[in-house]
Amino acid sequence: MKATNLKYILDFNQPSGTSRGILTSKETWFLILKDESNFGIGECGMLRGLSIDDRSDFEEKLNWVCDNINLGLNYLLDELINFPSIKFGLETAFLDFNSETPFVLYPSFFTKGEDSIPINGLIWMGEKSFMKEQIKDKIKMGFKCIKIKIGAIDFQTELSLIKFLRNEYSKESIEIRVDANGAFSPKDSLEKLKRLSEFDLHSIEQPIATGQNELMAQLCEKSPIPIALDEELIGISDVTKRLNLLQIVKPKYVVLKPSLLGGLASCQSWINLAKKESISWWITSALESNIGLNAIAQWTYNLEISCPQGLGTGKLFSNNINAPLEIESGKLLYVPSKKWKLNF
Repeated sequence: MKATNLKYILDFNQPSGTSRGILTSKETWFLILKDESNFGIGECGMLRGLSIDDRSDFEEKLNWVCDNINLGLNYLLDELINFPSIKFGLETAFLDFNSETPFVLYPSFFTKGEDSIPINGLIWMGEKSFMKEQIKDKIKMGFKCIKIKIGAIDFQTELSLIKFLRNEYSKESIEIRVDANGAFSPKDSLEKLKRLSEFDLHSIEQPIATGQNELMAQLCEKSPIPIALDEELIGISDVTKRLNLLQIVKPKYVVLKPSLLGGLASCQSWINLAKKESISWWITSALESNIGLNAIAQWTYNLEISCPQGLGTGKLFSNNINAPLEIESGKLLYVPSKKWKLNF
């Protein structure tokens, strides 16, 4: 077996705002496995400023993996504890390499085109008019769950946007999630949660910054809105520490991103622990290309899905990999008649 990697720059269709800044492009790396008869590809979708493997030796480690691919998957995964996005890329590259059909890692009704995955419609931060237009577009597209990123513009403006949506649609017709990306200050976080609760929200992701377990636990206990942990999970690989976090903070939900948490098996570990603590969950992509999104979606379909997933990022990029993934009426579909095209 030979392994190579290729850096690829994904360009956003339009600048996309988060509480950590405006995104116009996103770098990713494809890990490619080959022998005389087989081919497999995975994506190492490291996120600058968020992934724990955003470090100077990232590409050096990726090259090391390629040079030592014949050490085997299990050995290499053990050596990648501090490189979660490389773990995800390696894990899924091997799944693809060993699959009977290229790009079909988990054969199912989903990959046959006979079933779909409900997803949320993501609203990026920006001027009020821009965010309002996004909301209208997502509703027209048939989304029943809208996720709004908050925390970067004036809070009153954000409240008015959510009020606009809720005045038009009841909680029975449209589910609203918000994601603060840790933007609230400890001082006023509970008051903001109370203000937001007026609009029958499903949940809020990561209201305050990570590493404040006692304060987050207090918020989870007192908040009128169910709280989901997201960034809080990053960098915790030890099972005992994972369980300890869940038992101390007691969130209602955890949001699982395979590229940030060390792959599919690692996320399954989080799911198992969450179930023990009666904590619900959903899966979210983390700005991967369609290569990574495809792997996450196929794996997610085989889980016990109970709510819309965060898998709608495939349409964000102007130069994404051509894939059979489509979004229709708020659902992600795999269309087998459409072909993959590795345009790099």
